[in-house]
Amino acid sequence: MKSTIRLIAATALAVSSLGAYAQKGETVKIAWIDPLSGLMAPVGSNQLKSFQFFAEKFSKTNPAGVKFEVIGIDNKLSPAESLNALKAAMDQGVRYITQGNSSGIAGALIDAVNKHNERNPGKEVIFLNHSAVDPDFTNSKCSYWHFRFDADTSMKIEAMTTFMKDQKDIKNIYLLNQNYSHGHQVVRYAKENIARKMPDVKIVGEDLHPLAQVRDFAPYIAKIKASGADTVITGNWGSDLALLIKAANEGGYNGKFYTYYTGVTGTPTALGQNGAGRVYQISYNHYNMGGDMGKWMAEFKTKFNDDFYTGSIISIYNALGTAMAKAKSTDPVKVAAALSGLTFNSYHGEVQMRKTDHQLQQPLWMTVWQKADKKFPYSPENTGMTLAPVKQFPSFISSTPTSCQMKRPS
Repeated sequence: MKSTIRLIAATALAVSSLGAYAQKGETVKIAWIDPLSGLMAPVGSNQLKSFQFFAEKFSKTNPAGVKFEVIGIDNKLSPAESLNALKAAMDQGVRYITQGNSSGIAGALIDAVNKHNERNPGKEVIFLNHSAVDPDFTNSKCSYWHFRFDADTSMKIEAMTTFMKDQKDIKNIYLLNQNYSHGHQVVRYAKENIARKMPDVKIVGEDLHPLAQVRDFAPYIAKIKASGADTVITGNWGSDLALLIKAANEGGYNGKFYTYYTGVTGTPTALGQNGAGRVYQISYNHYNMGGDMGKWMAEFKTKFNDDFYTGSIISIYNALGTAMAKAKSTDPVKVAAALSGLTFNSYHGEVQMRKTDHQLQQPLWMTVWQKADKKFPYSPENTGMTLAPVKQFPSFISSTPTSCQMKRPS
């Protein structure tokens, strides 16, 4: 009798251990660690809604048959709060995390995940980076456990300056960016690419300002005007871009802006009817893509009275579902191996998670702020304006080399 009980217990234990990495019907929890308070809260709130919206969509359609659940944690745009959030999520058994607002925070999380995974075999965590674009994360600081679904700054500046070199009215450029790793990298890669592709163009000024602390950019606009710059390159996002654009409009600056994040919460409203033909965005998606993206964006707007713009979220779910089906498991060790080098279909066609550095290879679009029309009808924040595509850069053009020497699990 005792041996029978022991056998039943052992069988139950074996089944439960297998069940931990069962695939079909399992719930995969993803901890979202980004700001829900402070000046960047509107961006975080939009992205959390986006992650949860698409969790519901992809829970019904992913090839692994898993259910996705997103747990939102406010990191107050702080590395220390983010590390606390990571620990809290791991203590709840969460094995997938996502973050993207601030490369400074992403760097701290990559380091923490690396150390955790080394010390806790069997409890590994995967970091799904949706928006932190510091190129170091897929070069000198590359990690096997980190996968980036945005295009990094080297890719964005490569495409941006390829477009800009053919714009004959660009003579004098000003670099205005946030004073942390992302802003520093925008400056570095902009200088390198301008020198290589546009040797006759001058950089007439540069400024770095505190992240998410400046409420009045009028002094910066005054400096830009005084420099004689006809063009500004900025990697600013959230309130730091919206308030910069607002100050430019109020201060009568009529130069061009080349940006990463014009379509992100707050900036369309700050632009309003101004800036037509003068504000550009380089990104891996845009508001007028049509197809499935167009349907999802319309549904998102109806449901939340808000605009969906973080397309990397869709790629994350596509990649996870495909990798989990390929691995026949949700075990992060097996899923990471399946994700590394994975080619899969997303909203913008076939894309690849490059094996050497875990940087998604994908097309980019240059768009320009203009009046919405029949051809490009989507109007963010009900401005009557839109971001219309003017040039597409296929993956092979936007791709940049990597110096990553990835340490892989033995």
